Amino acid sequence: MQKVKLGRSDLMVSRYCLGSMTWGGPTSMDAAHRQIDMAVDHGISFIDTAEIYPITPVRAETVGRTERIIGLWFDKTGHRGDVVIATQHTGGGQRAVRHGAAITPGTIQTAVEGSLRRLKTEYIDLYQFHWPNRPTYRDRRFEEGEHRPKVKSVLQNMADCLGALEAERKRGTIRHFGLSNETAWGMAQWLRLAGAGTGLRPVAVQNEYSLLCRHHDTDLAELCLNEDVGLIAYAPLALGLLTGKYQGRAKPPDSRMTLMPDLGGRRTDQVFAAVDDYLDVALKHDLDVVGMALAFAASRPFTASVVFGATTEDQLQRILSQTELELSAEVLKDIEAVRRAHPMPF
Repeated sequence: MQKVKLGRSDLMVSRYCLGSMTWGGPTSMDAAHRQIDMAVDHGISFIDTAEIYPITPVRAETVGRTERIIGLWFDKTGHRGDVVIATQHTGGGQRAVRHGAAITPGTIQTAVEGSLRRLKTEYIDLYQFHWPNRPTYRDRRFEEGEHRPKVKSVLQNMADCLGALEAERKRGTIRHFGLSNETAWGMAQWLRLAGAGTGLRPVAVQNEYSLLCRHHDTDLAELCLNEDVGLIAYAPLALGLLTGKYQGRAKPPDSRMTLMPDLGGRRTDQVFAAVDDYLDVALKHDLDVVGMALAFAASRPFTASVVFGATTEDQLQRILSQTELELSAEVLKDIEAVRRAHPMPF
């Protein structure tokens, strides 16, 4: 498994990252531990989690359960030093965590210490903010006209949080800092403030990226390449859409669509036509569409690592069997033709 340096840090991460958001929900602890064993045996040394996990749905009584499951695996195996662990501080508005409190210097130490305790570790390799406090253009709060704080207060909060993160770094509780679900403007401000000496410089941004979701290809791609910020691409299979299992309006039992009928806004009239065309590309070149989708996300020049998740071991085995795939110029040309036909299917 290829490893790459994350941003300007000394942190080396595997090209693929094991996601965990179903662990403690649809995926039991024993099954989750088997998934970690399978991934580590395959050469994957990067695990992404979050204090809010498991999700779909989010429930107050299960907040933190996924971190506990990972911590118990560390406790059982003694392999903490063999794995890079990333976790995330929940953003504001989620009532199940700290009654919906926004991210502030006052929440950071509490959140970090809670994650350390559950993960049974003395340090977190990559500490991320799960989503911005402010509404953004990809946020329904923005579209619905929710009150937008003044830029000055947003920037002050960023600066204050960077200072709190630097304090955690000095305490030895976190090593590096990243964002998630962040915009080009937001990333530029975090980098500017860090460059002015306010605190930790972000080394990564974890945003959605797939054949169907190409928002990162414009301003954020330029920013990441020029500022040495690695993309950690999540949802490379678009919540299962790119597996083809929902084509023909199918709804497999126990699938994500049974819990989230619109797949978080991804289920549109346009998306099924786009998936059909990507399935044709995979068929034409004798590829597993899952491998094609993962390899595409991993091949992008701004991508550091691709986060994938699996509810079952069979799903995980299918993914692991595809992680060495590299796409030919002919495949990439056909993928580009589909993108031009379906530039923004959701």
